[in-house]
Amino acid sequence: MKTTLLCLQAIAISLVASAQTDATWLREKGMLIFHDTFEREEDSNLAKAIGNGWNSATADRVPHIKMADLDKGILKIASASVEAKHAAHIHHEAGFTDGGAIVRFRFPGINKAETLQLGYVDRETTQGVHAGHLCYGILSQSSITLTDSKTGIMNLENRKRRDDAVAKKEKIPADLEALLKTKNISVPYKADTEWHELVLVTEGDEMRLSIDGKQLAKHRSEGFAHPMKRWFSFLVNNTVWIDDVKIWKVR
Repeated sequence: MKTTLLCLQAIAISLVASAQTDATWLREKGMLIFHDTFEREEDSNLAKAIGNGWNSATADRVPHIKMADLDKGILKIASASVEAKHAAHIHHEAGFTDGGAIVRFRFPGINKAETLQLGYVDRETTQGVHAGHLCYGILSQSSITLTDSKTGIMNLENRKRRDDAVAKKEKIPADLEALLKTKNISVPYKADTEWHELVLVTEGDEMRLSIDGKQLAKHRSEGFAHPMKRWFSFLVNNTVWIDDVKIWKVR
């Protein structure tokens, strides 16, 4: 009995350690290259209004609508997706091969279908990839998805083949559908309106996502190994609140 209890305790300790690996890995192996607590006010509704190096790629499309409100240390994003014809896209310089971000976020419950997409972009050294989209973690109200956009649906050849099939009201070619299925992984997730700490990292060809110290999803795909995650980006289709962002470089 004592041996069994010791074994169970060892397994429990191992699981806790594993769940904390990504945040610990960033802090112990990495270098903090950016930190923002949003303790200021925005100066307009335009692209650089958030300040501290952030750029809202869609803000100038609808300068009369405030999509980013700095309120008592919280970045409150409310996307004008219909008016801008694009989800709010807010990004900051990153610059690493392996590393990641630690983000404190909350779904405020203003909209029923609140989602948060966050990840990495490189528009300078990518060819054949739409807008340099590399890889993302996507939180919906019921799931978490990790996606390799670079070699998946944002690859221009793949994108054209899919769009051509859709335009002709045909099925997506079987080989393309099979390929795209390998570029994503989804797991169940029950969203709420509380504050949470999210960790999203890439290490080699693996991406991992943890919430509140628990690893919830990981996936391997070649696009995750892209050598320069130049931007860290948020894509928000309606509303989400961000309280703290840290970006870490491991290499």
